[in-house]
Amino acid sequence: MSVTDLPVLDALRTKMKWHQARQRVLAENVANADTPGFEARELKSLKFQTMVKTADVSGADLHVTNVRHISETQSGSENADFRREKDSDFDTTPSGNSVVLEEQMMKVAQNQMDYQAATTLYSKSIGLLRMALGKNQG
Repeated sequence: MSVTDLPVLDALRTKMKWHQARQRVLAENVANADTPGFEARELKSLKFQTMVKTADVSGADLHVTNVRHISETQSGSENADFRREKDSDFDTTPSGNSVVLEEQMMKVAQNQMDYQAATTLYSKSIGLLRMALGKNQG
């Protein structure tokens, strides 16, 4: 098993891939802001619970040991796909277009900040692992 195959790093890579896919969807929304009948889209949220369930962690099953613990089925059955969902939070113009550029640009900025946070955390984790293993950081 490689150091980069750790479940926490795999979860960070999955999160970064989700943000990349979301950026593509948001860019499509902005590009089609003047297209009549175009409906703004959004990706299904990436749930931590789903990432934990799909992680390959041998011998580390999740168990509820206290009734006050959060149940693993509490969030419902989620699919780990990056499926697009129709974004229904916004008004529709008379031409049938539901893209609001200001809202899309705010989502783009938030998505960029979240992606940068994930990449920073990933690179810092790799650096800490290298330091722990005594490898040169250069």
